[in-house]
Amino acid sequence: MYNVAHELLHRQTIARGDKIAIYCGRETITYRQLQEEANRFGNVLKAIGLKPGDKIILSLPDCPDTVVAFLGSIIYGVWPVLVSPDLSESTYAFIVEDSGAVAVLTSTDSAAAMVCSASLRKSLCIQTPEMETLRREASSKLDPWPSREDDIAFMLYSSGSTGTPKGVPHRHRDIPFTADTYAAEVLNLTASDICFSASKLFFAYGLGNSLSFPLRFGASVILYPSKPTPSDIFAIIAACHPTIFFAVPTVYNMLLKSIDDTVSMPSLRLCVSAGEALPASTWREWMRLTGLEIIDGVGSTEALHIFISNRPGRVRPGTSGTVVSGYEARIVDSAGSSAPPGEPGHLLIRGKSTAPFYWNRPDKTSETMLEDGWLETGDIYTVSDGCFTFQGRSDDMFKSGGHWVSPALVEQVMREHPAVTECAVTQRMLEGLVKAMAFAIPAAGYQGDITLFRDIRAFILQRLPDYMCPVQIEFCTELPKTETGKIQRFKLREKTLDG
Repeated sequence: MYNVAHELLHRQTIARGDKIAIYCGRETITYRQLQEEANRFGNVLKAIGLKPGDKIILSLPDCPDTVVAFLGSIIYGVWPVLVSPDLSESTYAFIVEDSGAVAVLTSTDSAAAMVCSASLRKSLCIQTPEMETLRREASSKLDPWPSREDDIAFMLYSSGSTGTPKGVPHRHRDIPFTADTYAAEVLNLTASDICFSASKLFFAYGLGNSLSFPLRFGASVILYPSKPTPSDIFAIIAACHPTIFFAVPTVYNMLLKSIDDTVSMPSLRLCVSAGEALPASTWREWMRLTGLEIIDGVGSTEALHIFISNRPGRVRPGTSGTVVSGYEARIVDSAGSSAPPGEPGHLLIRGKSTAPFYWNRPDKTSETMLEDGWLETGDIYTVSDGCFTFQGRSDDMFKSGGHWVSPALVEQVMREHPAVTECAVTQRMLEGLVKAMAFAIPAAGYQGDITLFRDIRAFILQRLPDYMCPVQIEFCTELPKTETGKIQRFKLREKTLDG
């Protein structure tokens, strides 16, 4: 028997029951309280008629209720399906139908509270009289469901950066595996750490940062329910003194534009980035202004967390680093054979945290979950001396004049121009030929006009070959993104090809 939520909570309650596990505004919760509340929530599910093997949608902000519900569901044997609290009603309806969830736990202001489905038997909202009564009447004692390591424990949904979200089930063994590899080997995370993640719990990256890692090692975590602004982040770091900060490249870029002489972050020992490749220019500017390295890595919802990463003190800016212990990686060509050294190819990874299948998607499962446990990541990489460098998503790469164009590389160069805040590169047809084009958000004080286009294009041509240089730059005020902050290049690609 191995029930991951019970095992982790029970161990920490014995070792450090009175230690604060969660800080959330003025609210704190100790490890002992966390176990008791998780057990109560499991008993709530039992009281309302859910059975082990059922699924419950958790559509909540980052707060203690989310952690309690996630862990309590697993202890009882129900699969929590963790999703963003900010989705549209139609997306919630799709996820409820697709997962077959029988219950939803959300907040009163979320569109998830409005969803109806044939499978749905119960909708609960936190901080309502009904929920408070159920919790108050529930016992704080609960025998864990006798799961095995390879049984499914919970499910996430992919961010849908290339289309409809896909259900990604994970097993009980996956949480400790990611913690014992990445968090232990790369971050050297211990009980003395305080974690703060700008990336949210429903995002696989955020789930590790704010739940799996602290719980595995008895550390503390700071939760912030809203989407944090740069000023929020700096204020939390100043007031709560986290030792490890996690974010995505977009957040680091926003923070860089807000840093001034009043910003001080002496408590931080590590900054971590994932979600998309971190530009070398962002790393260098952050290091210059803060004196802190950003440890960039690559992971996925399917693998649950980071499997290739830079290491503290050995960062190679602009790369994803080397393989994390416990994982394997290969670069292959379109036929599945090993790519020649230095040549771009498809990144395959293997490790004990990878999802066994996609929920209700045998077609995508056969494309992605390959023989012998290999996972097709959908990323194009090169490798040199064991160090992996991102070239782009396989769906984003294209040929222009017979040459491969890496949108990620072009974007990295564009971001180094002082007039570019954010950008995305895709393709368009011009006189029957495929050419690179870009979308860019101008920095404050710059006018998105033909003069700026020519200046940026000249800047790129000094650094990249002509076939990679965009023939057009469309200036805009925002770029289409997923709930996790990833740019949806397929939408831009569809826009250019339709035009």
